[in-house]
Amino acid sequence: MYWIKNKKIKEVIGIVIIGMMLLSLVGCGTSTSDEEAQPSAVASEGEVKQEEEAVVLRLEGGDWGYPSPYLHYSRGPGGYKMQLIFDSLLESGEEGVIPWLAKEWEIAEDGLSYIFTLQQDVKWHDGQPLTPEDVKFSFEYFEKHPPVWNPVMVGNEPIVKEIEILEDNRLKFILGEKDATILEKIGTVRIIPEHIWSGVEDPDSFQDEGAVIGCGPYKLTDYNKEHETYEFTAFEDYWGPKQRVEKIQFVPVSDEIMAFENKEIDVIGIGSDLLDRYQNDPQFKVLENPAFWGYRLSLNMEKNLLFKEKDIRQAIAYGIDQEEMVEKVARGAAIAGSAGYLPKNHIWYNPTVKKYPFDEEKAKTLLGDKKLSFELLTGDSNAEVRIAELMKISLEKIGVEIEIKSVDMKTRDNAVSTGNYEMALIGHGGWGRDADILRTRYSDIPGYENEQINALAEEQLREMDIAKRKELISALQELIAEEIPMIPVYNTTGYTVYRPNTYDGWMYMFDHHSVSHGKLSYLERE
Repeated sequence: MYWIKNKKIKEVIGIVIIGMMLLSLVGCGTSTSDEEAQPSAVASEGEVKQEEEAVVLRLEGGDWGYPSPYLHYSRGPGGYKMQLIFDSLLESGEEGVIPWLAKEWEIAEDGLSYIFTLQQDVKWHDGQPLTPEDVKFSFEYFEKHPPVWNPVMVGNEPIVKEIEILEDNRLKFILGEKDATILEKIGTVRIIPEHIWSGVEDPDSFQDEGAVIGCGPYKLTDYNKEHETYEFTAFEDYWGPKQRVEKIQFVPVSDEIMAFENKEIDVIGIGSDLLDRYQNDPQFKVLENPAFWGYRLSLNMEKNLLFKEKDIRQAIAYGIDQEEMVEKVARGAAIAGSAGYLPKNHIWYNPTVKKYPFDEEKAKTLLGDKKLSFELLTGDSNAEVRIAELMKISLEKIGVEIEIKSVDMKTRDNAVSTGNYEMALIGHGGWGRDADILRTRYSDIPGYENEQINALAEEQLREMDIAKRKELISALQELIAEEIPMIPVYNTTGYTVYRPNTYDGWMYMFDHHSVSHGKLSYLERE
């Protein structure tokens, strides 16, 4: 069998990288001091780690669940806390996925086998060594008990057919069929210790210290659900890049801007209206966020059959004034959503897809004599409520009445997941992921089925030629934009502000909008 080695030939990783990263991560991380630091971002005098002070960062908090693979909340702030504790074979870097627990990999020429070589001397937080058996066990355990993130099943089928443990700290993953996204799917599965989880029959109720023993750069040293606080402390025997931050603390704040001004937290997000306040002040650094977080309007075609009519869906799209929302809600720190779903910052964004600028006359023509009314479910955040109110006003102009029902975020998310809504406004991240998100997103619309979309979505998944796959993704966006089975409203950009004298290691993952979510923000980088 012929093999393609990642050291020799570059492959596309996800949506951004068109080359397998040839990075090699060096050294075994040494410990940072466990001495208690001051609550400020820099430790007090005397708390010195080698030649530099131990950094303690305080970030905006809130309760996002216990950070085990099963008990964190499904949204980003929950999952990315879990990932500080648990490593995976690959990790998200600035340009694509990069080697992590797997220091290198090989891909069979037919695309049906992958061999990963593990790092040496990796330890779990309890001191036990990580073995290839732990990796194999993790995939098999997740087949029986799907975690909140990074499932190893697609429908009722596992993403890999078989896993073999080879000599020299290697594992071979055998596939049943080609999958253009499989490297990232395998690589981002979090690895758990067999010696702990093999005895856990109900992971959804497992919440003792063993549930948060990983091999990642940070250990959970405090979690208080009532106070909505977390503390993560650098793991002394971490195998990988040295931690630049000793402790990461998450604390709830009532006013993010005021908390930042008072140095209670160390990084904030702002809109363009506050840009002048920080941009020209040398004590601050300002970063512009990619548009990988956004709002979309979901239409439940099982609850209301009218949504099955394309003319009605297009009329609603023309009846939503996206630019008004960008200006009045996002204060200019956003871009109008693309009807093809992938936002403008996505490397495979198709700029030629059908556009839906606010057009009262065109919307009325599509509706004809129909006078419609719908219930719009939204969360209770200020932004979502304001978007819903503006949507109600603009849709009334075309003859569509909207009744707004505002509930808390978790109630709204549960209603969406169970299909208990008619229209729903949903805000979330993940818009920068691999373009296969078009397949998963548009196969999950209640009551909607389109054979052309399904066929194109499946074809791009199996296409291993990068140029051909990109053409399929472009065509898929055009079809989705014409059909408009859901309506992307806008994608936020905005800015991140921090004090570089406190800490200056922030970075964006290649597919994500937040500098505080990626673990590489807290580690040394070459």
